[in-house]
Amino acid sequence: MGGAVSAGEDNDDLIDNLKEAQYIRTERVEQAFRAIDRGDYYLEGYRDNAYKDLAWKHGNIHLSAPCIYSEVMEALKLQPGLSFLNLGSGTGYLSTMVGLILGPFGINHGIELHSDVVEYAEEKLERFIRNSDSFDKFEFCEPAFVVGNCLQIASDSHQYDRIYCGAGVQKDHENYMKILLKVGGILVMPIEDQLTQIMRTGQNTWESKNILAVSFAPLVQPSKNDNGTPDSVGLPPCAVRNLQDLARIYIRRTLRNFINDEMQAKGIPQRAPPKRKRKRVKQRINTYVFVGNQLIPQPLDSEEDEKMEEDSKEEEEKEHNEAMKREEPPQNLLREKIMKLPLPESLKAYLTYFRDK
Repeated sequence: MGGAVSAGEDNDDLIDNLKEAQYIRTERVEQAFRAIDRGDYYLEGYRDNAYKDLAWKHGNIHLSAPCIYSEVMEALKLQPGLSFLNLGSGTGYLSTMVGLILGPFGINHGIELHSDVVEYAEEKLERFIRNSDSFDKFEFCEPAFVVGNCLQIASDSHQYDRIYCGAGVQKDHENYMKILLKVGGILVMPIEDQLTQIMRTGQNTWESKNILAVSFAPLVQPSKNDNGTPDSVGLPPCAVRNLQDLARIYIRRTLRNFINDEMQAKGIPQRAPPKRKRKRVKQRINTYVFVGNQLIPQPLDSEEDEKMEEDSKEEEEKEHNEAMKREEPPQNLLREKIMKLPLPESLKAYLTYFRDK
C-alpha cells in the first residue's frame, strides 16, 4: 500500500510531498513527522527506500507507507496529555511521533506480537532519546512496549483515549476493539479494506467514518494454551511520575521557555525547515517538417529554453552553496543552558537524560 505521493530525497522532502498531497494537514502532525527521520527506522542497506511512499517489510519488521501513517495521525486528533494504545506497534516509529504530541503527562503504550520487533523498537527509541536533537525540542511521552497478541489483552485492562490498530481487523473483532476505548475517544483501524475512524460517543454508541481504501494483512489469531484458552496479555501500568522526574520536566520546560523568550527579544525567528525547490523541467518546442509525403515532428530548442537552462544551472549552484552552509549542525540551546547551570555534573547529566550531545 502506498505510492500516493512522489518519492523524496530525504525526510523533509517526503513531508513536503505529503503536505502537497494533503495527507498532512495540521502543523502539529507536520512537526512530529519532521522531527522523526523515517530512515532511522530502516535496516542498514535499505535506507534508500525510506523516503518513498511505500510500505517496507523485512522479516518481522514492517513499516506502513508514509501516506497511511499521516492519515492515521490526522484521524487520531492527538492532544497533549491523552492516553494512546498502539495495537501492533512494530518498529515504534508511529509511537515515537505520537509521543512528541502527547507530552510528558500522556500515556503511550504499544503491544507487538514479535519479541524481536519489540527489541528493535526499544533500540530505536533509545537511539532517538540519546542522539536526536528533536528530543530536546519537544516534551516527550516515552512509549512502553509489551510482547503479546493484541486479541489477548486482559479483560481488566484500562481504556484509552486514542487507539490505532496496524493490522486488518475482522468484523467479529470490531466490538472487542471498541471496548478498549474511553467514551469520547477515537479508534483508527483497517476494517473491510477501509481505514476507519470510530468515535465513542456514549457508553454504547459509536460514530464511524471511512478515511481511505487500504489493504492490510489480517490480525494473527491467538494461539491456545494446554487448557484450550488463550493466555491473557497485561498492558504496561499507568504509573504516576515521581517528584524527581516532575522536577526535571519543569526545569527543562522553564529553560526552554526562557530560550524562546530570549530569541524573540533578540528578534531571532524560529526557523522552519527549508523548503526544497522543485527542479524546472526544460520543455522542447516541436516543429513539423515534410519528409517525402509525411509530416514529421522535430524538436527545436528555442532561445527561451536555452536561457531557462542557464537560469536553472545558476539556481542549482546557488542552492548547492546554501546547502553547504546549512550542513553545520544546529545548536542545541537547551543543552547549552543546562550545562552552564551551577549544578553538580551528575545533576546536569540527569537533566539532559544522560545524552551525549
